[in-house]
Formats: sequence, C-alpha cells, structure tokens
Amino acid sequence: MRSGRGRRRGGLLWHREFRLLWIGETVSGAGTAMAAAGVPLLAVTVLHASTFAVAALTAAAYLPWLVIGLPAGAWVDRLRVRPLMIACDGVSALLYASLPAAAWAGMLSTVQVVAVALLAGAANVLFATAYQVFLPALVRADELMEGNAKLQASASVAAIGGRGAAGLAAEAVGAASSLLFNAVSFGVSAACLLRIRTDAVPHGPGGRATTVRAEISGAARFIAGDPYLRALTIYGTIANLAYTGSTALLVVFLVRVAGFGPAAVGLLLASAAVGGVLGAVIARRLTRWLGTARTMLLSALTAGLFSLLIPLAGTGPRAAFYVAGAAVASSGMAVGNIVARSFLQAYCPAPMLGRITACMRFLLFGTIPLGALLAGGLGTALGTRNGLWIVLALFALSGTFLLTPAIAARPDLPLTGRAQGGREAAQGAQGGPAWG
Repeated sequence: MRSGRGRRRGGLLWHREFRLLWIGETVSGAGTAMAAAGVPLLAVTVLHASTFAVAALTAAAYLPWLVIGLPAGAWVDRLRVRPLMIACDGVSALLYASLPAAAWAGMLSTVQVVAVALLAGAANVLFATAYQVFLPALVRADELMEGNAKLQASASVAAIGGRGAAGLAAEAVGAASSLLFNAVSFGVSAACLLRIRTDAVPHGPGGRATTVRAEISGAARFIAGDPYLRALTIYGTIANLAYTGSTALLVVFLVRVAGFGPAAVGLLLASAAVGGVLGAVIARRLTRWLGTARTMLLSALTAGLFSLLIPLAGTGPRAAFYVAGAAVASSGMAVGNIVARSFLQAYCPAPMLGRITACMRFLLFGTIPLGALLAGGLGTALGTRNGLWIVLALFALSGTFLLTPAIAARPDLPLTGRAQGGREAAQGAQGGPAWG
C-alpha cells in the first residue's frame, strides 16, 4: 500500500489512506472547535450558567480520562482500531445533535449539556487513543513527523475557522443550533474512515493470557522507568492542568470581564489558532535546525511566558495582548505536540503503544477536570482575571520540568528505543518478567 510513493510536492497528501484520515480529521476538528466555543457560549448566553458551572463543562469533557483512560489503552491494543474510531464518531454525532434537538423542543437544560460533554468525552478517550495507534499503521516511521505536522496544521486551520464561525453562527442561528455543525462533522469523519483500505491492526496481546490490569501495570512501569517518557508526562500533566484551567475561564473572561460580544469572542479564539498553524509549519524546520529535544524545550518555555499576556486583554487596543499571548502560546504548544507525538510513535514498543499512550494521557488529560474546577473555584473566589493570572503562571512554570539531564543535555530525543524496548515488551506481553 505504501511502496512506490514518490516525494512529490505535498508529500503524504498523495497517500490515499492518509489523505482520507487528514480530510476527516480536518472537518471533524472544525466542528469540534465550533463546539469548544459554542458550548460555553450556550451556557453563558442561553442557560445563564455561573462561572463555576461553565468551568464544570470543561471538566466534564475530560473527566472520562480519569474513569476509563487507563483501560482504554489495553482495549485499543486488543481491538481493530478503525471500526472503533468509526463507532466513536457515530456516538459523538448523535450526542451533539441532541442539543439543538432539545433546544428546538424547549427542553434544553444544563444537566443535558453536562451529560453530553461527559459521554462525548468518553467517546473521545477511545478515539484519541486509537488514533495514536492508527497513524503509524498508515505511514512509515520516517513519515511520522510529516504526518503529525500536516494533521496539526490542518487542526489549527480548522480551529481558526471553527472558533471564528462559532460566534458568528451563534448570533445567526442561535448557540444551540450552531452545535449541529459539530454533529455533521463527526459524520464526515466516520465516512472518511469507512473509505480507508488497510489491513493494519494493532500488535496487541490478542489471545494471550494477560489481564488488563497486568497490561496497564507494565505500561506504567515502562513510563516511570524511562527518563524521556517520565519527564514528558510530568511536564504535560502540569501544563494541561494549568492551561486548560485557563481555557475554562476564557469565554467568561472575554464576555463578562473584557466586554466582548459573541462574534468578537469567536474571532479572538480563532486568531489565537493562527499561532497553531505557524507552529505546525515551522516544527519540522525547527527540529532540523535545533534538534528535537531543544525544540521541545524552546516551545514549552516560550508558550508559557507569552501566555502571561492573556489576562491583560480588554476591548480596543488591549485586544492585542490576547492575540499575541494566545497566538505564541498556541504556536509553542503545536510545535511541542508534533515533536512529542512523533517521538512517542517512533520510540515506544509497538505492542504497547496503545497502553503507553493511555497511561500517559490518563495523567495528561485526567488532571484537566481538576484544572478546570480549580480555575472555576479561583475565578469565583478571587475574580476571573485573577484566576487567569494564577493558572497561567503555573503554566509558565511547567516548562521547567523538561530541564532534566536526559532532555536538556542533548540536541535530539532518541528514536532508537523502540527496537530494543520492543523485545522486552514482547516478552512482558507474553507473561515474562517485565510484567512482574
């Protein structure tokens, strides 16, 4: 399927299977970006939810990582990932379609919005874990950086269009009705996945007599004992807790404190995503120039420092503080995501990739609800702007956790651990000593 592909302009976009994945994820990303802005707008402008309730919506979307995040990796390593991803898309489409349907019937409530966020979040846990395993099955190892960069770039472009459209759609057809776009986008993603032709399957434990608990424990020990995975997990956990806490307050801050209307909020959120596009475009050049380890450090530290401009935002010229701070922060996070994702896919043992991904994301994403609730509590007790200052200061400090000897002392992250680790992991997966 992958042999004989030339290095034409556009690279992997000439690869049919990758192109279908790319199209589906871009459309779905635009719908998700609309929902990321549209759901808080719905809560603020239609349901008149409190600051803490709006933050709780963000928490609800990520709470499933704490509940099913760990077993999800073992499940993904045992299943065919493409049918699983299609099923997750279908469930998400139905869930988001229920919101405008309830609004048209006059039955929409905060309870339903939170329930949709929880259930759609659970579907996302399985989809995101499977997605991490699926890409290496479609492209060669030396194409992972390009593939992740293209997916990150399209995700950032989708975020620009989606977030900008969210505010305009909310004013044009109403905040609830605008969420129908997200439901349709999941349908497009499912349709693209259905057209992908591949016989690739995860190299999971299959019929071997191992338990989910043993598989999770082995992956957790692998992460804890690896200096690169351990540092990346600690950094990502603190960064996600802090930055997502800030995003839980953003719509409330921009509407109730800074004084922007729904359309302006959508445009501001979209402008921040421009940085994500830039980060995706320059990521490969930065890694060739500085090396992957130094690029990871630079992106993390720069993103944190510039994010401190966000709480200075206000109407008029002060809107530039938000645009500059959020754009540079988004750029740094995009670069870091591309480097880290490509590193994990190339470095981790193939039979354990789903479990390692899930274990890391259990912490990376599982703390996000705590960050959202913490930010909501700080915003309620100290004021929204002061709450933003606190959580963004923590985000700015998070990059220092990458200043470990394993990462700071070398220009590049290693990409040779997969072959050596794969032999040990294979023994462990078959009941050997690595699993205890």
